[in-house]
This record gives sequence, structure tokens and C-alpha cells, in this order.
Amino acid sequence: MIFRHHLAGLVSLMLLGACGASDLADPPVPLGNFALGLNIVVADKVEMVPISRKATPEEWVATMKQAVDDRFGRYEGSKLYNIGISVDGYALAPPGIPVVAAPKSILVITANIWDDAAQKKLNAEGKQFTVFESLSGDTVIGTGLTRTRQQQMDALAYNAVKKVELWLLENPEWIGLPPPATTPPAPDMSVK
Repeated sequence: MIFRHHLAGLVSLMLLGACGASDLADPPVPLGNFALGLNIVVADKVEMVPISRKATPEEWVATMKQAVDDRFGRYEGSKLYNIGISVDGYALAPPGIPVVAAPKSILVITANIWDDAAQKKLNAEGKQFTVFESLSGDTVIGTGLTRTRQQQMDALAYNAVKKVELWLLENPEWIGLPPPATTPPAPDMSVK
């Protein structure tokens, strides 16, 4: 599995964090006629980095499904899209690590999008995302000391599903949006 090959790198990446704040209270970004159809999450092959707090596959499924519902359940379009997510691997920062290390939690998922009516997968291959917990005042010293395991999972799931939303926006043709406006290249003014 891809996650296993990056295990050593993921341990070192636990020291990193990404900035961000919840946007779920804001109006959703425009996704055309998008409406959430099936919300499929699997975690039967999830791998855990050895220094992590433990979470069961069932806990990951419930947490990820809730994050998908929270973000994509806000859309009231007329066309159903199914979202499938595989939880591939994770590390939940444990308590008791020295403040100097300040480990961050990490989650690796693979996502797929289907057009429900056409019964067609829109992406040729699953898109893998690696996300970290957001950096804030209470997470600088390490989330293992400041957050519960479930809070860490919720933060990672939120960040992962936000990445899926951004991925949809990068592929507007999937959801019937016009392509982003492009600026024509500047004319060649060089002397020949």
C-alpha cells in the first residue's frame, strides 16, 4: 500500500501543521447543481503510524462520514454525486511527547467521485490526499497534549473533506460548472 512506503516520511511530517479555520458556518462555495448522493467511507485497510494513538476503522468511518455530511450535505442542487473515501493511514499525536517535538496528527485518504445518474466515476484514478491538523494557539505545543483523540480525528476529517471540495472546484467540468476564466497569453512584442 502507498501509505506503508511513506511511513518514515509521515513520522517526520507529523511535526508540520497547516493553517485554517472552520468555514462550515459560511455559505458553501458554488458547486453548480451538486447534491450529495451516497456517502461511502471505508477504513478496512487503514494503517496506523506506530507512535500514534489508536482509532478503530469503525471510528474513522463514522468520523469521515460525518465530515462529508457536514460539508457536502449543505448543497441542495438537483444532480446527485456520490463521494467515496478510503481512509488509508493516520497518526494521532499522542500525549507525553516533549514540547520541543510538538507532533501534529496526519491523515491519508483516497477519494473518488461518481455521477449518480450516469453511474460513472468522474476521476480516472482515486485521488490521494495527505492532511494535517490546523495550527493554532492550542496546537503549537502538540495536539496530543491539548486535544482528545476524537478532537484530533474530527480536525483531520474536516481538513480532508475540505481538500475533496477544493478538488471538485479544480475539476468544474465534473459538476457542470464553466471552466475557470483564463487570461490569454500576452502578444509577442519582441523584435525579430
